[in-house]
Amino acid sequence: MSGLALVKVVKAHSSDTNCCAFSTSLLASCSGDKTVRLFNLDDFKELSFSPLLGHTYYVHWCCFSPFGTMLASCSTDGKIILWNTRNGETVAVLEHPSKGIIRICAFSPDSSLLLSGGTDNCLCLWDVNTKTLIRQFEGHQNTVAACTFTPDNNYVISGSSDGDLRIWDANYGQNKCLYLDSECNDLGVSALVISPTYGSANPNYIPDAISHKRHFLLATCGADNLVKVWDLNVFPEVNTRLRCKMTGHTAKVMSVAFSIDGSLLASGAGDSLVIVWNPILGQMLYTLEGHKRYVTCVAFSLDGRYLASGSNDKTVRIWQLDDTGIPCQQPAASRESSATAVIKPSAPAAETTTPKECHIQLLSDWSIDEVCKWLENIDLKQYCDVFKENHIDGKELQALDSKHLTSDLGIKPLGHRQKILRGVQMIREQGFYTATGQPTDDKVPDEYLCPITREIMRDPVIAADGYSYERSSIESWLRGGTNTSPMTNAPLTSNHLTPNRSLKMIIQRLYNL
Repeated sequence: MSGLALVKVVKAHSSDTNCCAFSTSLLASCSGDKTVRLFNLDDFKELSFSPLLGHTYYVHWCCFSPFGTMLASCSTDGKIILWNTRNGETVAVLEHPSKGIIRICAFSPDSSLLLSGGTDNCLCLWDVNTKTLIRQFEGHQNTVAACTFTPDNNYVISGSSDGDLRIWDANYGQNKCLYLDSECNDLGVSALVISPTYGSANPNYIPDAISHKRHFLLATCGADNLVKVWDLNVFPEVNTRLRCKMTGHTAKVMSVAFSIDGSLLASGAGDSLVIVWNPILGQMLYTLEGHKRYVTCVAFSLDGRYLASGSNDKTVRIWQLDDTGIPCQQPAASRESSATAVIKPSAPAAETTTPKECHIQLLSDWSIDEVCKWLENIDLKQYCDVFKENHIDGKELQALDSKHLTSDLGIKPLGHRQKILRGVQMIREQGFYTATGQPTDDKVPDEYLCPITREIMRDPVIAADGYSYERSSIESWLRGGTNTSPMTNAPLTSNHLTPNRSLKMIIQRLYNL
């Protein structure tokens, strides 16, 4: 356990901080003090036209439109207010037909729709351009506490304080629930979120030629103190399948958020803790301490640099992530003077752990000592001597099979042989390398390839369409007079390019570029 500093502790609110959200350049927060506040990401100073005043009661939630030009907030006053983030002016005020309390709202991935839910047990779907109600989804028997769109814009996912999860059709006018899990989180769903990169969320995902399967990765949390990760299937069948339950919090989990590259999942809870998880492995990575009361919200910045957490202690704490995606220690001189925080690294999962020194190395480059350290991490330290005697380095390790392990290295227990072979296979899959240690086109995930050139990106940037491209390629595309998205052919609202630092760091780490 190490004493760590924060990048910033924001103390602008005079009551509970209920939600925080990032755009490419701004941080937003809302509070029980009836305000919504905006901060510049460069220095975390509040904008001149902030706070945004319009709500007359507790503000529960706020979220940016995908391009960051609009902010939506909702409140106990029954209003959803759409704000212009350039000047803070009110764009529209929306209300449910019931005039009930609004607890949650979410923009669709293409910014054309807005979803809202509240204590009337109803979901409302709005047309953002016309500011009109399209339709209502009815079926929940209690407050709608969480909702989102699937990344393809086609489905709506919602959860209620009764603990049920429902899936709806967002496009074709069907008000009927397509799927119901009545026991998603036993004591109530607090929040839900979908990975931005997993499965069909990957813009380059190619469905199976036979089944045409479309699927996503869903995380939920609730009053059962659990974070759950689900396979969310939407075609050919609509359903969910529980992948894992993640335990670590000792009180109601109030918020979950995926990092922009989908590699991390953060959760905040009533135990005053923020926990960072590996969502694929179901593994706790870090526990962040510092808040004095409930952690009500968590959010990752769109460039992968920051994790924000808000609390009933009236603060928003900004944690900086290093190039591995974990909270990093700041030099003493840069510490927030009034901030105290503790970050506790958690024990890694045994069969997928690599030596710390190997995070930026190919498996084939591991030394004999690094192979032995890996054996220790998977609880097979007893074989280190025989690996050393036989000079098993990384290159030899990946060439081993069950026969070699038995006859040459004398590893008799089948379970131990399988553990070694599974571990090697998982490292290969995580590193996406061939036996020669070089990445190949068919092994590199599509999200690491520029959609224009189909080459590994060295300087990825996010364009206005939300997709990542190699900087030189998209700049050349724009200079050629083409003002449409290379991926969707829809008009680009601007030529602004945002560095995708998180993706760049991952690619550099995996491929030594």
